[in-house]
Amino acid sequence: MERAEAEAIFDAGREAVVVALLSLAGQVESLLEANRALTERVERLEERLGRSSRNSSLPPSSDPPGVLGQPPKKGSGRRPGGQPGHPGTTRLLAARERVDELVEHWPERCAACGDPFADAEGTFGEPLCHQVSELPLLAVRISEHRLHARRCRCGQLTRAALPAGVSRSAFGPRLQAAVATLCARQRLSRRQTAELLGELFGCPVSVGALDAILGRVGQALAQPYDELRAALPAAPVVYSDETGWALAGRRRWLWGGFTPTIAVFAISASRGQAAARELLGAQPAGIVCSDRWVGYNHLPNERRQVCWAHLRRDFQALSERPLAADRRLGHALGRSAAHVFSAYARYREHGDPDRLARELAPVQERTRRLLAPVARGRRQHTAAFAADLLKRWPSLWTFAAAPELVEPTNNRAERGLRPAVIKRKLSFGNSSEHGLRTTERLLSAEGSCRLQGRSFFTYLCELLHAHQHDEPLPSLLPA
Repeated sequence: MERAEAEAIFDAGREAVVVALLSLAGQVESLLEANRALTERVERLEERLGRSSRNSSLPPSSDPPGVLGQPPKKGSGRRPGGQPGHPGTTRLLAARERVDELVEHWPERCAACGDPFADAEGTFGEPLCHQVSELPLLAVRISEHRLHARRCRCGQLTRAALPAGVSRSAFGPRLQAAVATLCARQRLSRRQTAELLGELFGCPVSVGALDAILGRVGQALAQPYDELRAALPAAPVVYSDETGWALAGRRRWLWGGFTPTIAVFAISASRGQAAARELLGAQPAGIVCSDRWVGYNHLPNERRQVCWAHLRRDFQALSERPLAADRRLGHALGRSAAHVFSAYARYREHGDPDRLARELAPVQERTRRLLAPVARGRRQHTAAFAADLLKRWPSLWTFAAAPELVEPTNNRAERGLRPAVIKRKLSFGNSSEHGLRTTERLLSAEGSCRLQGRSFFTYLCELLHAHQHDEPLPSLLPA
């Protein structure tokens, strides 16, 4: 009986140990799974914490103080400034018809002996000209139109009407064009513009009046802006990018499409493909150069160029990951990107597309060999990155087939968006839908004039004059 009891106790104890071990094994497995999840989360957070303008699309202005920028270039050993033999520039004299006041100065005595000169004595050669430009005390000219009224014998009171050609606004076309130029191109705030007009031009203007002026300019720009929107999808190449905007504190997106001669801005509530289709067209006729954002995924790879500057930053981020295999891959892909940029720099000098294609062929083959095994690997994040590049493979090398048409980077779009980004940081966006539409048109007009080398102020003067007189509006498209 004692032996049976002992065996029963032993069996019960063994079963308890087995249950305990199984329970511990389950806990260990759950702890291992939690540890893997936490490790991945820590890696993602560390990667996000380590983002800067060197390894992501963040602007340099967002870099914390401890992040070093690009290493300084090696000095040439020459002194700063113009070098010997530099042609230099000098201020040209204004034409004689532009001179408002001509003052003659004659020497009274000889600089050597001190004898006084007689009238016209010893006149020698042409005089030296020194011109001084100065602002008048009051730059704004005010015209007052007095509309008198007369009463007929029948008792009807008739008041004179403003003649054609006189602005219905309290401000003329040139002053309205100046306001729009100060706000759109010089990026002054409404209050700064009002202060400048009052102090410099002697024309006190309220902030509300400035807002009304910008609204009228935006209405006048409606037709030229629509022409730009219609022309963008037909362009041979378009550089596109997007950035954040704000509407009364709500998130919006500012899209920009740029060619060598026109700039088109559109503010949308979406950052997805619908907004990209609205700006670029469902099937753009030319090549679209952009980053790898999913909003451009509707574009066929054959008519798309992925920005290599963004890729180089992605490769830099890959080289900074904790896993050694990822770091090796990032450094190897970074060398491929360096070869791409050096080959394109040489193309800019020799201009031979066939030579560029020959120099890029081994780079393409080496890059594909690096990505293919990684895309099939177990490192989930890195595998997805490599698979995405292979999926877009033709769009990485579109520039190699048409280097005379498209560049390997999206720098044109980033440079085109920069003035709008500065304006957003100063103004915090818009407060109404009407303001959004005005901002789109002003930014597009200013950017197109800048690309075409046209005077934005002169264009606005012509536009507002034509709009006031119901004449054909000047186009923003290049001649």
